[in-house]
Amino acid sequence: MPNKKKNQKLSTWGKIWRITLAIAVPLCGGFIISLFTRDAMAKFGSFNQPPLAPPAWLFPVAWTILYILMGLASYFIWKKGHDSRKAADKSASKTALIIYAVQLVFNFIWTPLFFSLGWHWPAFVWLLVMWVLIIVLMAKAYKISRPAFWMLLPYIIWCTFATYLNCGIAILN
Repeated sequence: MPNKKKNQKLSTWGKIWRITLAIAVPLCGGFIISLFTRDAMAKFGSFNQPPLAPPAWLFPVAWTILYILMGLASYFIWKKGHDSRKAADKSASKTALIIYAVQLVFNFIWTPLFFSLGWHWPAFVWLLVMWVLIIVLMAKAYKISRPAFWMLLPYIIWCTFATYLNCGIAILN
């Protein structure tokens, strides 16, 4: 009996570790990119902006929340594949996590494209590709884990809004 309790504790710590890691990956990536684009919010304020452009302080708050939700979604996708005995479930989970990683790289690269390099139109196209990757990820997540799908919904909404802002800034500047 004591061994079973010990194994359950390890399992709980394993879950906590995996959830923490899943959340830390996007948060750390976002933080690292922010170090390279420190003046991004000042630049954002200097652009001619389209209607509905939010205040600059909202972006770090929104992205922190979105990165946490994205990390949790990746954990749920991973867990579903890990816990399943079916090869198809494991394969679907692996595919979704690869798409997640690719879209995350697209996410991190957008900021330097838009702010550091000032490539507004290429950043817009980049964002459109990222948007498609997120939609594909969400379609996969819907089949794998409904909680993961719902956690990605605010992300696609925000990225849709970001696409509007990117296009508006590209046109107006």
